[in-house]
Amino acid sequence: MEPEFKSTIKFICNNSETELSVNPFITLLDVLRKHLHLTGIKEGCREGDCGACTVLIGELQNDKVKYISVNSCLLPIHDVNGKHVVTIEGINDKSLNLIQNMFIEEGASQCGFCTPGFIISLTGYFLSENNFNHNNVVESLDGNICRCTGHQSIIKASQKVYDNIINQLSGSKEKVSELIKLGIIPEYFSTIAERLKNFSINNIASQNTSLYKVSGGTDLYVKNWEDVYSKGSDFFSTKNISSDIIEKDGKCFVGAKATVTDFIESAIIKKYFPQLPDKLKLFGSLPIRNRATIGGNIVNASPIADMVNILLALNARITLINSDLKRTILLKDFYKGYKTLDLNENEFIEIVCFEIPKKNFLFNYEKVSKRTYLDIASVNTSIYLETENKIIKNIHLSAGGVSPIPLYLAKTSDYLIDKKISSVVVNEAVNIALKEIKPISDARGSAKYKSLLLKQLIFAHFITLFPGKITIKDVA
Repeated sequence: MEPEFKSTIKFICNNSETELSVNPFITLLDVLRKHLHLTGIKEGCREGDCGACTVLIGELQNDKVKYISVNSCLLPIHDVNGKHVVTIEGINDKSLNLIQNMFIEEGASQCGFCTPGFIISLTGYFLSENNFNHNNVVESLDGNICRCTGHQSIIKASQKVYDNIINQLSGSKEKVSELIKLGIIPEYFSTIAERLKNFSINNIASQNTSLYKVSGGTDLYVKNWEDVYSKGSDFFSTKNISSDIIEKDGKCFVGAKATVTDFIESAIIKKYFPQLPDKLKLFGSLPIRNRATIGGNIVNASPIADMVNILLALNARITLINSDLKRTILLKDFYKGYKTLDLNENEFIEIVCFEIPKKNFLFNYEKVSKRTYLDIASVNTSIYLETENKIIKNIHLSAGGVSPIPLYLAKTSDYLIDKKISSVVVNEAVNIALKEIKPISDARGSAKYKSLLLKQLIFAHFITLFPGKITIKDVA
């Protein structure tokens, strides 16, 4: 039975201004296929893994439209209110565009089920990327899976598009105009910014029966979409939460609505943790990273949450807000048990902050999963330490997948303070860590296997950070 509550949602879908009265919690995928009858978009896994439902979402920022690729199967329709939605139908003109022609030339489509997702993702790449190269043109296809053609022809087609236009892209602010001339996008794209500026949208009404707070929805809409749809969620309360990442007074402040992509692309993160952006590409796929938020990753409380694992090692604090009331606690004190949080009713995360690292600091993040990409961790761990004359003066160590909660290894960290780096010290630290954890056997591995992984990964931290001082031979 369809829920009675509805809201008016207004957005530009391809080249048409669209206004619908619908349940604000249903997915964009369902609206596009069932209400607007745009069937070029496909329903595949409905978990954000296959990419068949990929669309572009354009949002007005500083008088320019910023486009990101997203999985429409995990996107509540309320989140496109006042934005531009682009499906495969929206990049078709009277004839096939350059990208589509290159796919045909390279035989990059067979059954065609996945092809719209690849085409849309590649279009988004040229709209949003500023530093083009052969590697990241392929990375832009991240999150799209082809089951019959094989990916090599798709890669060739994508690189062929790049080769055909790269010398004609000046990198100017008039990228949209250049892409229109090159036959990548239709002419109407040049009107979208002005149309969004003049857009008049309605505030979406709240729902009294709300059970959930939706941030990015990338996990919630996999596990509980039926409940979200039928009983409602609380999406409006976080509208004033920032997605900014700033440095101030010796601290880094991360707005809870910042996405994983925001974190990866942050100049502050790149400055202090230059190795992290590449490692965080192991976090889901590009469309997932474009939606998954830092606050959502924390509140979701998965024992193997990647962002939480990193933030625990940075000894981060979170600011919780309820109306005008605020309180700040250490992230490591936020988790009380499996999916049990120090979070009061109607309270949510506003800001995450951590101290800017000192000069003599080292940081490392390790993750093992059954497959390298598009997989959650079996075990993950992060380490932050400050040294003086090879003596550890400050250290924070985290471990995921080995406890009911994202775990801060307090006893192990305490032991390592004022210790000189040596194989003996690291071996003893590992022994202490193994006593702190409580792994269970599940689909990601046996408890014994997870303990072994953590042991090896702690050694991997020290081998990476102290090459020559700690070597692979020191692993007992």
